[in-house]
Amino acid sequence: MAHVAHVTQGVTTTSEGDRYLASGAALLTVAEVAASMRVSTMTVYRLIRSGDLRAMRVGRSYRVRRSVVDDYLLSSSVEVEDV
Repeated sequence: MAHVAHVTQGVTTTSEGDRYLASGAALLTVAEVAASMRVSTMTVYRLIRSGDLRAMRVGRSYRVRRSVVDDYLLSSSVEVEDV
């Protein structure tokens, strides 16, 4: 189990650098979301601004719940037909 390094306004940061809400939901930075989706950070900002990807503001930065990214990817997936 990770040791808690810092708690700020209901967001807990572990010694490994992972961030969680008080509810236990993992929070990702825009860069982490971009890396996990294999897109640019600009694409993630566009998704946030368009409302396609829900995010929260923490100071001047955005944070996205890991579950929101998973839900977005599942809802955006398409089936490929065999040719």
